[in-house]
Amino acid sequence: MTDLALPEPIAAYFAAEHNPQELAHCFTGQAVMKDDGHTYRGVPAILAFMASASAKYSATSVPFALEREGGLQVVRARVTGKFPGSPLDLSYRFRLERGLIASLEIAA
Repeated sequence: MTDLALPEPIAAYFAAEHNPQELAHCFTGQAVMKDDGHTYRGVPAILAFMASASAKYSATSVPFALEREGGLQVVRARVTGKFPGSPLDLSYRFRLERGLIASLEIAA
C-alpha cells in the first residue's frame, strides 16, 4: 500500500477493498456510503455495491495523502481499473465513530 499512517479502520478499508467479508468489519451497522451519485445505507447495501463495483471495474486504490477537515479524515488515493479515465485521483471522506467507519463519501 503506502507509508501513510492511516487510522486503523481506514487502513483496513483499503487493505480489504476486494474482500467483502473483511470490509464488513470496517463499518458501523448504520454506516452510510456515497459514491458515483448514489447513497448506500447499512453494511449489506454497502457490501453489495462494493462487490458489484469490484467485479465490474477491478479497481485498485493506493492512498497517497491524508488530512483532517473538521471531524473528517480525507484520504486522496490513485484509483486504477477498467473504467474510462483510469487512473483517477479520488477523495475519500471518512467519518469515524467508535473505531469504525460511520460514513464515507468518494468523489473526484
